[in-house]
Amino acid sequence: MIEVDRKDGLWTVTLDRPEKANSLTGEMLGDLVEIAQAATAARALILTGKGKVFSAGADLDEAKAGLATSDLWEKLSGAITALPCLTVAALNGTLAGGANGMALACDLRIAVPSAKFFYPVMKLGFRPQPSDPKRMAALIGPARTRLILMAGQKITAQEAYAFGLVDRIVEPEALMQTAQDLVADSVAADPAIATAIAELCP
Repeated sequence: MIEVDRKDGLWTVTLDRPEKANSLTGEMLGDLVEIAQAATAARALILTGKGKVFSAGADLDEAKAGLATSDLWEKLSGAITALPCLTVAALNGTLAGGANGMALACDLRIAVPSAKFFYPVMKLGFRPQPSDPKRMAALIGPARTRLILMAGQKITAQEAYAFGLVDRIVEPEALMQTAQDLVADSVAADPAIATAIAELCP
């Protein structure tokens, strides 16, 4: 349910459970962690999903059984953040719940116009993963972070762009090409130079 394409230094990781809105099981989360940890060999990484939803977060049945509070979410976002290469979340649709963490951990986020962003942890009786509010606040500020996490607001792609939560809005048919264009220089560069520049960027 996780596809990985490795071509010429570019790793494209695709959530492939569209019939369940790409909701994540514990097995899928574990696989994503392993992939992210192995991607130190990549020159760039694109994270996307199949269908019209990027990810609905935790699989509902597994969330009730404890997945919603699993440390795998934090391990995944930490592994993505630690990658020395350029990472892009190509959001093919709505992003919900704990799945926000993997997108927040990426260097860049692009989204289709129909995408919506929400993280209703308080309503569901859970806390967000520890790093998610910090990463979100670094992008959009504390008030807008509270708008999403505490007021439970669903944010449109246009609002997300205005906030700084996403970097570009892209039509669905151009999403993957845009993501590939964004990482093209990093894929073609001397890896040592690309890593050195990445270390200089805050």
